[in-house]
Order: sequence, then C-alpha cells, then structure tokens
Amino acid sequence: MKNSLGTRDIHLSKRNQNQLCIRQWQLLILIALLSGPVSLWSQEEAKGAFIMTVTGKIGLENLGSILPHEHVTTDFLGAEIAPQPRYSKDNAITTILPHLKNLKEKGYGLFFECTPNYIGRDVELLKALSELSGLKIVTNTGYYAAVNKKFLPKHAYTESSKTLAERWEKEWQEGIGNTRIRPGFIKLGVGKGPLDAIEEKLLNAALILHKKSGLQMTMHTGDGEAALSEYQIITKAGVDGKNMIWVHAQNGKDKERIALAKRGVWISLDGVSSEKMDSYINMIRILKENQLLPRLLISHDYGWGVEDEKGTINLVPFDKGKNVPYQTIHEVLLPRLQKLGFTKAEINLITIENPIKAYSLKP
Repeated sequence: MKNSLGTRDIHLSKRNQNQLCIRQWQLLILIALLSGPVSLWSQEEAKGAFIMTVTGKIGLENLGSILPHEHVTTDFLGAEIAPQPRYSKDNAITTILPHLKNLKEKGYGLFFECTPNYIGRDVELLKALSELSGLKIVTNTGYYAAVNKKFLPKHAYTESSKTLAERWEKEWQEGIGNTRIRPGFIKLGVGKGPLDAIEEKLLNAALILHKKSGLQMTMHTGDGEAALSEYQIITKAGVDGKNMIWVHAQNGKDKERIALAKRGVWISLDGVSSEKMDSYINMIRILKENQLLPRLLISHDYGWGVEDEKGTINLVPFDKGKNVPYQTIHEVLLPRLQKLGFTKAEINLITIENPIKAYSLKP
C-alpha cells in the first residue's frame, strides 16, 4: 500500500503485507477453480491487426513459428555508466547472424527481442540482423527495475508516470532516437514481492502508454507475489489481464500460474533449456490439464552478454554455450511434447497463434 506521496504505508508491516498477499492469492485461486477456460481469438478480433517490427508494420499471415521472449545482446554494466553499444557491430553480426539464419531455415519468422533501454537495447543492430537474416524482429520501449534498480536511469526516480509515459510514447510515435525504428511492445522488469513505489510508477507509465497505443505490457517478474501485484494494479486501472505477459512465470507456482491464466494473463515459460526440460514439460502439461494452453507462451530467453575481458569487449552466450542458441524448443521440447500426445494443432497454438494474439496491435 502507498500513501498520496507514493511511498510505502509505514503502518503496514512486512508480515501483514505477506499475509494479505496470501489471502489475495487464495481468493484468486478459488475464483479460477470455479471458472471455465478462456476463449480463443475470433476472426473478427484479428481483422486488420498488425505487429510492429524493427523494419515496420507486418500483417499476421504466414509468419511461421515465433519466439516471443529472446535477447540478442544485453549489457549488464548498469545504466548511464558507459556509452552503448560497447562492442563492434560487425563482430556482433558475425557472431549472431548464423543463428538467426538457422531459425529462418527451421521455419521461424518472428523473434521478439526483449532487451530494454539502458541494459543494451541496440535497435540498429536488430534492424541489420533482420534484413540480413530475413527474420522479422520486434523491439521494445520501457524500463527495467529488477536487480536492485541497477538498470534505471536517474530520471526514472524523479519524473512522474505521465512524463515517463511521454518519453516512451515518443519512441512509439516517432521512433527510437534518430533511427525511426518503432517498438512493438512495452518491457518492464520488477523484483520479488509486491511492487515498490518505483516499480508501480513504471507500471502506471506503461498503463498510460498502453491505453493510448495498445502496446502489450511484458513484465520480467520476480515471483508469483509480484505477478499478483501487477495484475491487481492493471485491473484497478481498468485494463484486462490479457494485456499483461507474466515473464519468467516458471518462477511461480502451478496454482499461481493457473489462477492468473484463468484471469486472462499470458503465462510466459521462458528460459527453456535442455537441463530444465522435465520441469518445463511438467508445467506445460499442468496448464494443458487445466485447458489453459491458449494462455501459454514459450521461449528460451537466450542471448549474448557484453563482457569486458581484460580490456577486450566480447559477446558471451548467456549459458556459456551449453545449448545451441535458440534451438532447444524446436529440437528437444516440441518433439517431447508430441511424444506425450500433444497434437499439431496444440503445437501451432503455442508456437504461432498465442504469440500473435499476445503481441498484435489493432489499427
């Protein structure tokens, strides 16, 4: 809870906050258990819709398979410490392009790049990679407040939600910087537990822009309590749960994922890897048993980190090369799901229809 100044209510202890959150989850889970499955998108809803990529608007037809939460390059140095990008563009293209071409050859047509501003977003690189690979790529606007606010610019603390929203709206309307490249969704990041004052201010800024643009709100979320807090804030603002993607929903519990999915929230199980395959299959199976595959998104959350190694800037795979970039879903997860009885229609729902529905925009 917060007072009129946006600070935490000093009368609400952490223990009481936790008890309140537990009661709220219990109520939401009860409502979910009594609810039926969510409905699929109608043809009328899809009419005239589009996705905004780094090379411009595209229609929704013949997109192929889609990866809804990935990265290309991410710089973990921190906000406003050094000019970005710190790497050679040519080196980045040489390193990453073969993997995007491989995706295109495997039937993928669309790739959502989720690196926010101040943590390495490089839209000119994304445009070059898209043009060279033939893979359509989508970038974002918004700020990332997770990891102890390490990636927030100074003005994020002093400006109002309205002013922050205006910054992001300018990127949506005019393009990012001088590139004329427009974002296709809003990316936020929050930590664990109920949102704090800064996180809530950023979400309110996202809500302002969402209401004007329709851009989806994609939120790196520390745990189920944080997801519930996000859901409560957006619904209090009159926005439906379908306009929220719970990124890293694998960090929550099955009952939390079921409860929010039945309220329309998108459940993003990203971070798929060979090492964690059994866990992801089990989470997906439980969603299917609850008729919630229409709210599921799956991705790798893969990319390259920018690292300074004795004065030399290198691009290092997130997992130090344990998995072939962007391939584990196609090569391992989907065949395993098919062996478990998932139909072609269900696979297409998860890998094509759901991402389109989650991220598409109305004219």
